[in-house]
Amino acid sequence: MRKVFFKRAKCFPWIANVTLYGCLFAGGDFVHQCIAHRDEIDWKHTRNVAIVAFSFHGNFNYFWLRALEHRFPGKSAGMILRKLLLDQSFASPLATSVFYTGVSFLEGKDDIFEDWREKFFNTYKTGLMYWPFMQFLNFVLMPLYLRTAFMGCSAFAWATFLCFSQQSGDGTATVALAFLMSPKKRLRAQARKSDEEE
Repeated sequence: MRKVFFKRAKCFPWIANVTLYGCLFAGGDFVHQCIAHRDEIDWKHTRNVAIVAFSFHGNFNYFWLRALEHRFPGKSAGMILRKLLLDQSFASPLATSVFYTGVSFLEGKDDIFEDWREKFFNTYKTGLMYWPFMQFLNFVLMPLYLRTAFMGCSAFAWATFLCFSQQSGDGTATVALAFLMSPKKRLRAQARKSDEEE
């Protein structure tokens, strides 16, 4: 199966990379909902995340990584550093902003910038602990035709964090880790909430 993917990725790099990226990103929302022990999966939210991932994130990253490689070719330390700095100073804030505003728009929120205003800065700072390392591996180890696919694999974990932050977090890793480490408190809180609703 892996050989088939690599062959298809070489023949149809845009379709293979964007499809894999979008599926993995939407899978991150599904995993978040499973971790949150929801009674029912909110498929509309997963659909909204998938729409944002397919329409923007996958396509943007595919062309962005190609533009970076064209402008700063090779794997020398200087070229990789330039690519990392540009990626974290331009692409990362843009991608985070599009996620928060795009999902809010698709959910029909009155103020589509509310989540962005409340969570963007924390999310960006958290991303600085994750993405530079992942992109370093991407620029050093991956051939250009697989870089978006590698980002999709990295984005699977990141999307799980983003979906948690968008729905119940504040964009910080501390709150996300506390959520993961205290399942009993989470289950008690959900039980209280369902009792109140009844």
